[in-house]
Amino acid sequence: MKALIHHRFLLIVSIIIFSFVISARSEVITLTPDTFSDKVKEKDTAWFVKFCVPWCKHCKNLGSLWEDFGKVMEGADEIEIGEVDCSTSKPVCSKVDIHSYPTFKIFYQGEEVAKYNANMISNSRNVNSITS
Repeated sequence: MKALIHHRFLLIVSIIIFSFVISARSEVITLTPDTFSDKVKEKDTAWFVKFCVPWCKHCKNLGSLWEDFGKVMEGADEIEIGEVDCSTSKPVCSKVDIHSYPTFKIFYQGEEVAKYNANMISNSRNVNSITS
């Protein structure tokens, strides 16, 4: 099981890097309790999702980094960039075990395959540092 998760993680990272190279523009898709489950279960699509709240200092410190990352990833069929506002989508955040902000998770076909803590992304100063 652990090897399968590791294999999926490597696949997702490869997709992210490949998509970064071939992509040009994008958007970050806002996920809600009505859309989250269906979206992250999409076949053959990885979802890299930021979970945040408007009052979080660390979330605010990201500035436009997440949106810039979304722009870089546009056009990649295999990956979508999303965000969940945990202040308005509490059922989603509870379901996926979010206890601190920001939290970043990768989902593939409905399953969580990777989790990143705030420091891994917040310390990033540009899009390239997220994909490395």
